[in-house]
Order: sequence, then C-alpha cells, then structure tokens
Amino acid sequence: MKKFTKETKEEMIGRIQFFFLNERGEEIGNLAAEQFLDFISDEMASYFYNEGIEDAIKSLQSRMENLEEDLYTLKKPHHK
Repeated sequence: MKKFTKETKEEMIGRIQFFFLNERGEEIGNLAAEQFLDFISDEMASYFYNEGIEDAIKSLQSRMENLEEDLYTLKKPHHK
C-alpha cells in the first residue's frame, strides 16, 4: 500500500474525526482515527483501487472506439 505524506495522513485523520463527530455524535482521538484509517487502508483499499481500474478500462475503451471512428473518417476513397 502506498504511504501517504504526513500532511495527507493528518488531513485524512481530521476528516475521519469530523465524520464521527458530525454523523455519529462521537468524538474520537487521533489514535482511534489513525487506527480506523489503517483498517480502511489495509482491508478496503483494494476494493476502491480495483473499481478505479475498472473505471479506467471503461474510459480507455470509450476513447479507443472514438479514435477508431476518427481514423475511419480519415480514409480516402480509391480512385479508379
């Protein structure tokens, strides 16, 4: 798993704390938020990563279809 910069990790921890406070009415400390982040990173990241790969594949396939159409429009007629 990719290691985040200190600044990014601190921001993510802050967002987790914000979520718990606003959505659940619970205050959690830095350690609990970091442990939650580690859990999500270790156990769930592959699901998000794989979904991102699938999205990239779909986008690339769409672009390739458009490219193929564009290439066909460049074809010149045969002269007799």
